Amino acid sequence: MHFNIGDKVVYPNQGVGVIQDVCQKDIAGEQAEFYMLKLRANNSTVMVPTANAGHVGLRLLSTAKQLEALFEILKGDSEQPEPDWKSRYKENVEKMKTGSIFEVAEVLKNLYSLNYQKTLSFREKKMYDRALQLVISEIATVQDDPAEEIGEVVLGFLLTSCEQNGPQTA
Repeated sequence: MHFNIGDKVVYPNQGVGVIQDVCQKDIAGEQAEFYMLKLRANNSTVMVPTANAGHVGLRLLSTAKQLEALFEILKGDSEQPEPDWKSRYKENVEKMKTGSIFEVAEVLKNLYSLNYQKTLSFREKKMYDRALQLVISEIATVQDDPAEEIGEVVLGFLLTSCEQNGPQTA
């Protein structure tokens, strides 16, 4: 996939960014082309080799239609949590790495549901916070709405889902 300067993109596990430049760099004596990506969350700049952009999961922002599907995921039932936290954590890490907003939303929803039942471990709490930030950031950027408002909407969807469906037990 090819991106242009000014394109708003999502870099997996890092969030929304803007392609600032496409440039050539000399790396170990070889010329390589890179996207210079400015991340919105922390204003840092990341260099992503254009040849690896698809492999690392760099993608355009979701469309409004894709957001509708995302909202349905957030409102829907949670999966039965894996009882073994190590397996659950590994599965969630793999989903987060995909860069798919739908996979990230599944992680968010499942961790929210689990937290509804019991306190999350430190690692799972960090992953929950990251997933929440990624989902809110992308929705807010696509809809051009304040992140605080989107956060309230997302948490409302999650809470309503847990209350309607009841806690899932292993």
